[in-house]
Amino acid sequence: MSYDAIVLAGGAARRLGGADKPALSVGGRALLDRVLDACPDARTTVVVGNRRATARPVHWTREDPPGGGPVAALDAGLRRTTAELVLVLSADLPFLDRETVRALLAAPSAPAAPGRDGAPGRDGAMLRDPDGRDQPLVAAYRAEPLRREIALLAAEHGTLTGLPLRALTAELDLARVTSRPLASFDCDTWDDLAAARARIREHGSVLEQWITAVKSELGIDLTVDTKALLDLARDAAHGVARPAAPLTTFLVGYAAAHAAATGADPAQAVAEASRKAADLALRWADEAAADSAEQNGSG
Repeated sequence: MSYDAIVLAGGAARRLGGADKPALSVGGRALLDRVLDACPDARTTVVVGNRRATARPVHWTREDPPGGGPVAALDAGLRRTTAELVLVLSADLPFLDRETVRALLAAPSAPAAPGRDGAPGRDGAMLRDPDGRDQPLVAAYRAEPLRREIALLAAEHGTLTGLPLRALTAELDLARVTSRPLASFDCDTWDDLAAARARIREHGSVLEQWITAVKSELGIDLTVDTKALLDLARDAAHGVARPAAPLTTFLVGYAAAHAAATGADPAQAVAEASRKAADLALRWADEAAADSAEQNGSG
């Protein structure tokens, strides 16, 4: 579906001693880049905050005056978007994933009574964390009601500076999307940052996190069959020699890239190259086993 994304990255980070929070790293990647990776197909991505290096191009803007708070920052970002649906995120969500983003984007158009402006569906959808707390900066909003309510707040208060987000979201008809365990985890303190860095190294998630980080660093978007590659590495290591494992998987990747350059589907190219290399490793091992058995028999 077509949508624009706004990432708020201009907070003062007082509980981090004023550190440049979006640039802090988790798993070797800046928090901001991890958030941007969750919405790669946004038609336009606007980051509200000071300019900094990012893994992919974005548009930059600031609220006026800077430091005006989340409603003012959201208004500044909204002025740079044109899509009917807007994804709004904070820049400190290390575990936000594309599946959660897709769920948020789909929720506003789910069957419901017409919105207050006559359009079908809700005014948006907001993530609700496992503790039952709403997360207005992990949300998807229809742009028209969002602009309308921001204009009403500005008229009522004379300014958007310092207004809390609940003053805005309280007037919108929002669906709630239940959060996956870590999707709404944010890094407000140094302890939070340390916890996030520890979590990505946990046994159950470290490979997924590492593969995602490598793909982002290399600028590739490919579904990786991790089990198939690990099985291939095991077969090469056991059937040939331990150093054959990394070298074989490298050659599979190279072969798959070559096939993709000629028009093949990248995922299928990886699968086919893995199959061929795995079969070769098994034949190599069978041959060695046969030779060993023959030598033992003749001895």
